[in-house]
Amino acid sequence: MHSKVENFIPANMLPIDFHCHSTFSDGSYNVEKVMDMAKANGGKYIALTDHDTVIGVKKAREYCQKIGLIFFAGVEISVTWEKNNLVHILGLNIDENNQILIDNLNKLRSNRYSRGQKIAENLAKAGIPNALEGAMKYCTNVEALSRTHFLHFLVEGGYAKPGKAFEKYLAPGKIGYVPQVWANLNDAVNWITGSGGIAVIAHPSRYKFTRTKLLRLIDDFKQCGGRGIEVISSSHSKEDSCNIATIANNHDLLCSIGSDFHTLETFRTIRVGINHPLPYDNCKAIYTELGIRQNDLNINLAD
Repeated sequence: MHSKVENFIPANMLPIDFHCHSTFSDGSYNVEKVMDMAKANGGKYIALTDHDTVIGVKKAREYCQKIGLIFFAGVEISVTWEKNNLVHILGLNIDENNQILIDNLNKLRSNRYSRGQKIAENLAKAGIPNALEGAMKYCTNVEALSRTHFLHFLVEGGYAKPGKAFEKYLAPGKIGYVPQVWANLNDAVNWITGSGGIAVIAHPSRYKFTRTKLLRLIDDFKQCGGRGIEVISSSHSKEDSCNIATIANNHDLLCSIGSDFHTLETFRTIRVGINHPLPYDNCKAIYTELGIRQNDLNINLAD
């Protein structure tokens, strides 16, 4: 039995979320709970995009059918770009049964636990013991272990304030950061497009790239066959979203929107299931590419 949910969406929000996570990667809630929350917030169209895995997609699709959400299969692939830059590439509307995609995602996930061990060793040197055991309390699968699980441990242990653990301990250059070689950009995009999906650069403002460097990433991404970029994200300020939308328009990229939901955090400005609209009317919205019409959205907006 699924939970009874309400369906209310605030004015000027869209019932779309093409970026959220469950306990199959580094989210705090199982698939059913995430989809229930999306529905309760007024969501209608949703994609599950767990890190480097599609294992939760089948369950999410079946549950969405029960509660009346329209589901799109997704994934978020970790990519090492230009030697040591970590970027995330979303795959939307993929075929989660594509064997090439599955095999390569499994290879990526197999390295996560060894990286976690190294992170814990570094944190111990900074006077923070038992970090691996602490992080694993928030992780249901060793192959899903990520910096987000260490973040929860650091916050709950009082070592960092909410929203600050990454920049204090886990970001590049900090004591707890351990570099990892992930997929290369061309491979990640090809896995996505080869499974019938659309490749999207996730939360580009989060990388703190210069404009020149971001444009270089976009150029490489498009040459690989990438087609979209995330304009609306919890990582983006309104100014960020406007800047990215302008870049998207100038470079003929589809504009995507997503909450990047992991858990209920007060500093995140977007709730799972719904999103702010794109900032400009001339944005090429990715949701129209996926068959969602403007009329489908208008009926969900509050008066």
